[in-house]
Amino acid sequence: MNSADWISYEEAYARGLEAATALATETVPLTEALGRALAKPILARVPHPPWDNSAMDGFAVYERDVLGATEETPIALPISQEIPAGKFPQGPLEKGSAARVMTGAPVPEGATGVIRIEHTDGGTDNKVLIFNDADKKRHIRLTGEDTPAGATLLQTGEEIGSAATGLLAMAGFSHVDVVRQPRVGVLANGDELAGFEDYAEVLSGKKIMNSNGYALAAQLELAGAAPTILGIARDNPKDLRRYLLEYKNFDALVSAAGVSVGDHDYVKSVLDELGFERSFWRVQMRPGSATLFGNLSNRPFWGVPGNPVSALVTFEVLVRPAIRKMAGYARHTRRLIRCRTAEEIRGPENVVTFLRVQIAEEGSGHLIARLAGAQGSGILTSMLSDGLLVLPEGTSSVKKGESVQVMPLREWAKNA
Repeated sequence: MNSADWISYEEAYARGLEAATALATETVPLTEALGRALAKPILARVPHPPWDNSAMDGFAVYERDVLGATEETPIALPISQEIPAGKFPQGPLEKGSAARVMTGAPVPEGATGVIRIEHTDGGTDNKVLIFNDADKKRHIRLTGEDTPAGATLLQTGEEIGSAATGLLAMAGFSHVDVVRQPRVGVLANGDELAGFEDYAEVLSGKKIMNSNGYALAAQLELAGAAPTILGIARDNPKDLRRYLLEYKNFDALVSAAGVSVGDHDYVKSVLDELGFERSFWRVQMRPGSATLFGNLSNRPFWGVPGNPVSALVTFEVLVRPAIRKMAGYARHTRRLIRCRTAEEIRGPENVVTFLRVQIAEEGSGHLIARLAGAQGSGILTSMLSDGLLVLPEGTSSVKKGESVQVMPLREWAKNA
């Protein structure tokens, strides 16, 4: 055993993240930027809103002109001008008058508030009755109230979601600089695996489907990468070498199975022939201890276990953070949430254990984590869970009702 063998989960995480480097910048249309990471900060070119405007359909007024207005003693004001959205005031608000304004329309200079239309009689051609003075200093959105000119709207590494897309459009960016998506090759290993073209062998009980290749590619795409499924390398060094040489076309490789100690596990030996620089092999975690990571001609290479749950969990906790760093995201890991256990939960004390759980909300408002059935590393259906409960190294069990950390994997519904 050497320094790369059987390292702690924390050390494995740190080594993988340290080896990842953000890729180059490219410019894409805003319509194609969703989900990408910003390559540089975005500054507001103009203030928003660009002028004082009305937050309501109603009447812009001076405060003193509507003081004391009630249903019993309404105040009548002449309408001095009308300002629909897209038009501008004819001039300052005349004292002792009201200006009819629509939501979003600029308010005339001097106005202190906008009386919502519900607090009036709706107005006629030349006058309006005010029935309530509660809005006398309300409902005016000030120039630059959202963002003054020159303000930072979005930081480097921001993941562009719907709100960020709106901000970019608001700031006039039809194109945006983002970090290039990592191109990642995905390889599965094993004579027992079949592709869709060989599904008849699955039906006859001779092979199993290559689910890992598709699941890992899906995880990569969700993490911000551009995956390519390379196929299935058979259990012989020549075939495996042919596939591993594809590294030249990618920024990174993720390979499932073939990294353990079996007689037909050739990944480590073929990698060594190609000049692989090993960072670690075997991690103090479950599932996923038989994980290999290192550098193949300046490209990160992850060899994850072949059991489907082990492959997916290893990706989530070790591979995904590094991929997101390569893709330029400021946040690499998922935010952990606090839950209470619905039952006593046990695990091995000498490793970090990731347990699949369902999350629900109890009556008191606390989140409850419950094991998502059997936890075997071959039970892929268990990954249809809400999250991974983290049982730290040194902890063999937690009692029902104890607080634990959970890494959420998907949206969850109340009482789901």
